[in-house]
Amino acid sequence: MTIEAKTPDEYIAKLPEDRKEAVSKLRETIKKNLPKGFEECINYKMIGYVIPHSQYPDGYHCDPKLPLPFINIASQKNFVALYHMGIYSKPELLDWFVAEYPKHVKTKLDMGKSCIRFKNIQTIPYDLIGELCQKITPQDWINTYEQNIKKS
Repeated sequence: MTIEAKTPDEYIAKLPEDRKEAVSKLRETIKKNLPKGFEECINYKMIGYVIPHSQYPDGYHCDPKLPLPFINIASQKNFVALYHMGIYSKPELLDWFVAEYPKHVKTKLDMGKSCIRFKNIQTIPYDLIGELCQKITPQDWINTYEQNIKKS
Protein backbone atom coordinates (compact mmCIF):
# COMPACT_ATOMS: atom_id res chain seq x y z
CA MET A 1 0.00 0.00 0.00
CA THR A 2 1.69 3.17 -1.19
CA ILE A 3 0.60 6.45 0.35
CA GLU A 4 1.56 9.68 -1.36
CA ALA A 5 2.27 12.23 1.37
CA LYS A 6 4.64 15.13 1.91
CA THR A 7 4.61 15.05 5.73
CA PRO A 8 4.15 12.41 8.43
CA ASP A 9 0.88 14.07 9.49
CA GLU A 10 -0.42 13.86 5.92
CA TYR A 11 0.67 10.20 5.74
CA ILE A 12 -1.31 9.35 8.87
CA ALA A 13 -4.34 11.36 7.72
CA LYS A 14 -4.50 9.23 4.54
CA LEU A 15 -4.41 5.90 6.40
CA PRO A 16 -7.48 3.71 6.78
CA GLU A 17 -9.19 4.45 10.09
CA ASP A 18 -8.18 1.11 11.62
CA ARG A 19 -4.47 1.91 11.12
CA LYS A 20 -4.30 5.56 12.21
CA GLU A 21 -4.06 4.93 15.95
CA ALA A 22 -1.39 2.22 15.70
CA VAL A 23 0.82 4.16 13.28
CA SER A 24 0.38 7.37 15.31
CA LYS A 25 1.35 5.55 18.51
CA LEU A 26 4.40 3.98 16.81
CA ARG A 27 5.40 7.41 15.56
CA GLU A 28 5.10 8.97 19.01
CA THR A 29 6.99 6.06 20.61
CA ILE A 30 9.86 6.50 18.17
CA LYS A 31 9.97 10.29 18.50
CA LYS A 32 9.96 10.03 22.30
CA ASN A 33 12.76 7.46 22.43
CA LEU A 34 15.14 8.18 19.54
CA PRO A 35 18.32 9.97 20.62
CA LYS A 36 18.68 13.58 19.46
CA GLY A 37 20.09 14.02 15.97
CA PHE A 38 17.68 11.89 13.96
CA GLU A 39 15.18 13.79 11.83
CA GLU A 40 11.60 12.81 10.97
CA CYS A 41 10.54 13.03 7.32
CA ILE A 42 8.84 11.15 4.53
CA ASN A 43 11.39 8.72 3.15
CA TYR A 44 10.63 6.12 0.46
CA LYS A 45 6.93 7.03 0.76
CA MET A 46 6.94 6.06 4.45
CA ILE A 47 7.40 7.92 7.72
CA GLY A 48 11.14 7.95 8.15
CA TYR A 49 13.77 8.76 10.74
CA VAL A 50 17.05 9.69 9.12
CA ILE A 51 20.39 11.32 9.72
CA PRO A 52 20.07 14.58 7.77
CA HIS A 53 22.65 15.81 5.26
CA SER A 54 23.60 18.58 7.72
CA GLN A 55 24.97 15.85 9.98
CA TYR A 56 26.07 13.33 7.33
CA PRO A 57 26.67 15.13 4.00
CA ASP A 58 27.48 11.92 2.07
CA GLY A 59 23.86 10.80 2.32
CA TYR A 60 22.72 7.30 1.48
CA HIS A 61 25.09 5.32 -0.76
CA CYS A 62 22.22 4.05 -2.96
CA ASP A 63 21.20 7.64 -3.67
CA PRO A 64 23.42 10.32 -2.07
CA LYS A 65 20.67 12.92 -2.58
CA LEU A 66 18.74 11.11 0.16
CA PRO A 67 19.60 11.42 3.85
CA LEU A 68 20.95 8.35 5.64
CA PRO A 69 17.89 6.22 6.57
CA PHE A 70 17.56 4.53 9.95
CA ILE A 71 13.92 3.70 10.81
CA ASN A 72 10.74 3.72 8.72
CA ILE A 73 7.10 3.07 9.55
CA ALA A 74 4.69 1.93 6.85
CA SER A 75 1.14 0.74 6.58
CA GLN A 76 1.29 -2.18 4.17
CA LYS A 77 -1.63 -4.14 2.74
CA ASN A 78 -1.80 -6.78 5.49
CA PHE A 79 0.31 -5.34 8.29
CA VAL A 80 2.00 -2.34 9.83
CA ALA A 81 5.76 -2.48 9.32
CA LEU A 82 8.66 -1.10 11.27
CA TYR A 83 11.92 -1.07 9.31
CA HIS A 84 14.98 -0.74 11.55
CA MET A 85 18.38 -0.65 9.86
CA GLY A 86 20.19 -1.24 13.16
CA ILE A 87 18.63 -4.69 13.48
CA TYR A 88 19.74 -5.42 9.92
CA SER A 89 23.35 -4.39 10.47
CA LYS A 90 24.09 -5.19 14.12
CA PRO A 91 23.75 -8.92 14.93
CA GLU A 92 23.91 -8.27 18.69
CA LEU A 93 20.94 -5.90 18.42
CA LEU A 94 18.98 -8.46 16.39
CA ASP A 95 19.78 -11.14 19.00
CA TRP A 96 18.62 -8.84 21.80
CA PHE A 97 15.37 -7.98 20.02
CA VAL A 98 14.55 -11.61 19.13
CA ALA A 99 15.15 -12.64 22.77
CA GLU A 100 13.06 -9.78 24.19
CA TYR A 101 10.11 -10.00 21.80
CA PRO A 102 8.44 -13.09 23.38
CA LYS A 103 8.52 -11.33 26.76
CA HIS A 104 6.18 -8.68 25.30
CA VAL A 105 4.07 -10.49 22.69
CA LYS A 106 2.59 -14.00 22.78
CA THR A 107 2.48 -14.45 19.00
CA LYS A 108 5.49 -15.44 16.91
CA LEU A 109 7.83 -12.70 15.73
CA ASP A 110 7.29 -12.01 12.00
CA MET A 111 10.28 -10.27 10.53
CA GLY A 112 12.61 -10.04 7.57
CA LYS A 113 16.10 -8.57 7.52
CA SER A 114 15.12 -5.11 8.73
CA CYS A 115 11.32 -5.37 8.69
CA ILE A 116 9.21 -6.20 11.72
CA ARG A 117 5.64 -7.00 10.61
CA PHE A 118 2.69 -6.41 12.91
CA LYS A 119 -0.33 -8.20 11.45
CA ASN A 120 -2.27 -7.79 14.69
CA ILE A 121 -1.93 -4.09 15.50
CA GLN A 122 -3.45 -4.73 18.94
CA THR A 123 -0.24 -6.50 19.99
CA ILE A 124 2.41 -3.98 18.90
CA PRO A 125 4.95 -3.89 21.77
CA TYR A 126 5.37 -0.12 22.01
CA ASP A 127 7.53 -0.32 25.13
CA LEU A 128 9.92 -2.74 23.41
CA ILE A 129 10.04 -0.51 20.31
CA GLY A 130 10.88 2.40 22.61
CA GLU A 131 13.76 0.43 24.11
CA LEU A 132 14.97 -0.53 20.64
CA CYS A 133 14.99 3.13 19.58
CA GLN A 134 17.24 4.07 22.51
CA LYS A 135 19.96 1.55 21.61
CA ILE A 136 21.69 3.47 18.78
CA THR A 137 22.71 7.12 18.65
CA PRO A 138 23.15 8.96 15.35
CA GLN A 139 26.94 8.67 15.66
CA ASP A 140 26.64 4.93 16.44
CA TRP A 141 24.53 4.53 13.31
CA ILE A 142 26.97 6.50 11.13
CA ASN A 143 29.86 4.36 12.43
CA THR A 144 27.95 1.11 11.85
CA TYR A 145 26.84 2.24 8.41
CA GLU A 146 30.37 3.18 7.35
CA GLN A 147 31.87 -0.05 8.71
CA ASN A 148 29.26 -2.50 7.43
CA ILE A 149 27.11 -1.09 4.68
CA LYS A 150 28.71 1.78 2.80
CA LYS A 151 30.93 0.64 -0.04
CA SER A 152 34.04 2.75 -0.69
